[in-house]
Amino acid sequence: MQVPKFRHIPLLLGLALLALALETPAARADCVDQPKPGVDWTKCEKERLILRGADLSGAILKWTDLSGSDLRGANLAGATLIRANLRAAYLSGANLSGADMTKALGDRTDFETANLTGVKLGKAELSRANLAGANLSGADMTKAELGRAVFRGANLDGVSLRHAYIARVVFNGANLAGVKFDGAYMLRTHFEGTDLSRTQGLTQLQIEIACGDDKTKLPSHLQRPAAWPCEEDE
Repeated sequence: MQVPKFRHIPLLLGLALLALALETPAARADCVDQPKPGVDWTKCEKERLILRGADLSGAILKWTDLSGSDLRGANLAGATLIRANLRAAYLSGANLSGADMTKALGDRTDFETANLTGVKLGKAELSRANLAGANLSGADMTKAELGRAVFRGANLDGVSLRHAYIARVVFNGANLAGVKFDGAYMLRTHFEGTDLSRTQGLTQLQIEIACGDDKTKLPSHLQRPAAWPCEEDE
């Protein structure tokens, strides 16, 4: 007697659902896990938490909502923060070296004096973020949205800002040696007192719409704009 084929459907459906669950990153995440190295908080809601000094090295924080959280002095070295929400979070003095923050949201986030060496920040949104005194050596900020961010006194040695939006960003006193500015939009970007002589990719047109002063050092192929110093913004 032939067994009807439909009798196998529940078993096959159950196996398919199990396989899907094992392949889905969110299924591995446990949002009630305590902060620890390598914790997987994928897509978890972790906003406005006190995580000051926490060790989250190597943590998986894809799509994680950490907005408004206190992460001052936390260790996030090598963490995966792709598309993470860090808006208005406090990360001053935090260690984010080698982290992947591609397309992360960090509007008005405080990264003052943070270690961001080698960080991937491609297409990240960090408008009005505070990165004063931060170490961003070797970071990739290609196509990042950085309008009105502050990099005063920061180390950007070798950083890629190719095609980044850096209008009204403050770079005063920052180390910009080896920074790649190819295609960056720099309307009223502030370079007062800053050495641009060792940067790459700067054009005369970019400099004409940026802001500098008599202490700004330019690459040898560029001329100081007659409009410098800029008038104060209204």
